[in-house]
Amino acid sequence: MDQHTRRDLILIAAAAVAAAPLAAQSAPAFFTPDELRMVEELSEIIIPADDHSPGARAAGVAAFIDKSLAESFEEEPRTEFRDGLRSVDKLCHDMHHTSFLEATPEQRVAVVARMARNEKSPKKTEEHFFLEIKFRTAHAYYTSDIGIHKEIEYKGNTMLNQFVGYDASTVPIP
Repeated sequence: MDQHTRRDLILIAAAAVAAAPLAAQSAPAFFTPDELRMVEELSEIIIPADDHSPGARAAGVAAFIDKSLAESFEEEPRTEFRDGLRSVDKLCHDMHHTSFLEATPEQRVAVVARMARNEKSPKKTEEHFFLEIKFRTAHAYYTSDIGIHKEIEYKGNTMLNQFVGYDASTVPIP
């Protein structure tokens, strides 16, 4: 048996501690691995990376949604979300003859665009699901460190030396 030095054991322990969060991120709590990938792709289409922000994927939106559904006390949101994912896959098959995860990036965007076109008055399952995933994506993103600090550029509660409000005397009184 190999003899490990104290230094080797410390390095092994440090590597295990460092790897633990990565292992936790890769193991979904509610979704299957393919469902998690699908949610990650959908959320990234809704809030993509750009010059100002690294996007939904970098913000961990899919993992947040996964955790929130896993912790839900009610079965209905979980069932509806899974039904919604299946409706996205069906729509992709109808449009492109392939699954959502096997579709090209352009085909995926076309599927989401089709889901969103009746956003004001959804009728089909995938249209209702678009509202649900859009809401959950926005909530997860804008409560993440990336959404708050990189996108919104929130600086936190800080003391102001001077009130920076507006001059009410410039507003006409009817």
